[in-house]
Amino acid sequence: MCCSLAAVLGALVHVEVTRQTVATAREKALGKLHDASRAYEAGEALPPDAGLDPVGLPPDLRALAVGGQRATVVADYRGRPTMWAAAPADGRALAAAVDYGQSARTISGLDNAIIGSSVLAIGGTLLVGAFAVTRVTRRLHQTATVARRITQGDLDARVGDPRTKDPSRHQDEVATVAGALDTMAGSLQAKLESERRFTADVAHELRTPLTGLQAASELLPESRPTELVRERVRTMRQLTEDLLEISRLDSGSEVVESDLHQLGRLVRRVVRASGTDTEVVVVRDAHVETDRRRLERVLGNLVANAHKHGRAPVVLTVDGPVVTVRDHGDGFPAYLPAHGPQRFRSGGKGHGLGLTIAVGQARVIGARLEFRQARGGGGLAVLTLPAASSSPADA
Repeated sequence: MCCSLAAVLGALVHVEVTRQTVATAREKALGKLHDASRAYEAGEALPPDAGLDPVGLPPDLRALAVGGQRATVVADYRGRPTMWAAAPADGRALAAAVDYGQSARTISGLDNAIIGSSVLAIGGTLLVGAFAVTRVTRRLHQTATVARRITQGDLDARVGDPRTKDPSRHQDEVATVAGALDTMAGSLQAKLESERRFTADVAHELRTPLTGLQAASELLPESRPTELVRERVRTMRQLTEDLLEISRLDSGSEVVESDLHQLGRLVRRVVRASGTDTEVVVVRDAHVETDRRRLERVLGNLVANAHKHGRAPVVLTVDGPVVTVRDHGDGFPAYLPAHGPQRFRSGGKGHGLGLTIAVGQARVIGARLEFRQARGGGGLAVLTLPAASSSPADA
């Protein structure tokens, strides 16, 4: 806007000064033409630089004068800019010339001054504007980066704008936004930490009575009601352990113990431990550096979920660092591929904690777990492991 304003003001000044300069020169030329006309009518000698059809008179101006009109024009005469004025005189053109060189130099000098001052003003404005805008955009970019980190789960991220810590400094809009974002992140972190502690405390307190309840159920005489009691106790103990594991994942205190493992062999061990009828297909085996216990937990949860919520056949495929688990059921609920698993939501079956734990453990070992609808029906879980190197297939 400043650059546009400078350009518009320069153009307006140029137009106005040029108009006034030309008008002054025209008045002088017309005044000299008037004196020449009076001398011509009186039969006296014409003033200097005036005459009938003088040499150098522009043809267009001559034509206008012969046609009965009075007019002026600026043209070069003997290498100098000249203001010509002409009027009709007995079928010829009576013309007078006035030196226009000084006026032209005045306009040219003014144009140079306008251009020079505009360039300086625009350059200074751009430098100051670039400096000011860069400072603001840099702070906005930092705020946006922190917001993205918070969205990705890094609740310790803060903008830390110095203006928000010093009340005596001017609080501009960027500082206000940064302060609000830091306050929001702190409140959200405190709330989530409180919920995590509550969940961990509840799960921990349930452990002891559930252990005693399980021991007592083993002493009951064998019967159908006894089997139901034992099954419910096992379910509650598993739910308690899952809640404790989710609490540890939320706290970010998990320690990864990585080692090199052959993926095909590890997958077969997981299937054997699950005790399910799961088909294993090794397209391309690989060695991966990962935490074996956590990877087995992820794959075990995926296989168990496929058998519990899907239908056979369940196929576990290894293709390099990518492991897929597919069932042939009705597929995942619509929310799962789009938003990921949600606790205590599994379409009416189970608690939705198995897939939540699988996603959390995959994130801990640096893997990416995605849920898709398989072609031809069924659900497809895709686990992509990092830092994989190909190796010969396991025999």
